[in-house]
Amino acid sequence: MQYYHAADDFALENGTTLKGLTIAYHTYGSLNAAQNNVIWICHALTANSDVQDWWPGMVGENKVFDTNQYFIVCANILGSCYGSTGPTSSTPSTSNPYFDTFPLVTIRDMVNAHRLLRDHLRISSIHLLVGGSMGGYQALEWSVMEPDRIENLFLLATSAKESPWGIAIHTAQRMAIETDRTWKTKSPDSGKEGLKTARAIGMLTYRGYEAYEKTQAETDHEKVDDFKASSYIVYQGNKLANRFTAYSYWYLTKAMDTHNIARKRSTLEEALRGIQAKTLVLGITSDLLCPLQEQKFLAEHIPHATFVSIPSAFGHDGFLVETEAITKALLEWWKTK
Repeated sequence: MQYYHAADDFALENGTTLKGLTIAYHTYGSLNAAQNNVIWICHALTANSDVQDWWPGMVGENKVFDTNQYFIVCANILGSCYGSTGPTSSTPSTSNPYFDTFPLVTIRDMVNAHRLLRDHLRISSIHLLVGGSMGGYQALEWSVMEPDRIENLFLLATSAKESPWGIAIHTAQRMAIETDRTWKTKSPDSGKEGLKTARAIGMLTYRGYEAYEKTQAETDHEKVDDFKASSYIVYQGNKLANRFTAYSYWYLTKAMDTHNIARKRSTLEEALRGIQAKTLVLGITSDLLCPLQEQKFLAEHIPHATFVSIPSAFGHDGFLVETEAITKALLEWWKTK
């Protein structure tokens, strides 16, 4: 992991500023002399900048994002707890963590932080910008902000704005965190039990009936307790709480709610028409969180867009686990664009 430290004040969309900024990031491969081989991958809610860790099979030698051919960048988002400035970072004035005094940030703020890193890395254009789910929110914003810098765009399981369904889910998750009696205590473990419940709520939307039936079904018809599905949900809650903070989860879900590429512009359709990149939009047939209609809308209004869908039992999580199908769709699109 590498770090970029920006000393200047960082202006946020809400009018406040951060006194300096740190961005954690990973790079893979090498930037070529022409500087035209950059693939920038934007990560989703609880991921980090190590894309090889959370998207196995996609980045590396002889993989679709080939490190022998491309210079691949992934930056940790503003507000996270994986190295970039966030609620558990220390304030410059007190050297104590922000915790609940961290300002609200938006997807656009995250993209502006990416742009600072891009300048630091002396990258003038991005050959392919990639994002799934919340990562797609960032990729869309960036493509609208700087259409002349993004040559190609790959969007997975994402949308032009956060849906009422998504906002309702995030609100329920934050309510779960807020019911934890330790919430807003000055500790990185604040709200940890609530975070487990928030993650459990999320797991009901990331996958659906088919996925749970496929992986958690019982064969013992006499069982009355300790069901696989229950254990799975508890395990997922504990797993996230051991690697993430409730503060970052709370702030990042608030940031997701702000996603709307029409804000301070015009309409969704007009904003999408401003994207110049050749675009592949990929949807997951069983996605309950960000259904196919959202990707179809993107493909309909982005001028140079192609829409594909892939079947999967894994719902929204399909964009993380269906490596073979995603690779095939991307390679086929690359041949024709």
